[in-house]
Amino acid sequence: MPVKVGRILEGTVSGITNFGAFIDLPGGERGMVHISEVADAYVKDINDYLKQNDRVKVKVLSINGEGKISLSIRKAEEESQIPFEERLAQFFKESEERLSDIKNRDNKRGKGAWRGN
Repeated sequence: MPVKVGRILEGTVSGITNFGAFIDLPGGERGMVHISEVADAYVKDINDYLKQNDRVKVKVLSINGEGKISLSIRKAEEESQIPFEERLAQFFKESEERLSDIKNRDNKRGKGAWRGN
């Protein structure tokens, strides 16, 4: 699964610093969870929450132009609390938007003209 903003992925803690943790993601990518994104409570010592090689769910917050990936454990947990029906409705909405974008892009390129569209 490619790393995209908004996605929830599972990764492995590969390094811990006093300001956050580095997470190895699928596909060989690596991101960082800032200490403020580890838990809803104040985190004084990240080692109280994470250990090397822990498997964690993270939400991709941003990917900057240099390829740095910002992650959140806290927001991944919040999102997992959303009822299935709401997540499914959101998926369908995003899917329809993507399909509409693809159709618009194809129409601008002139595709579909041979089918009478």
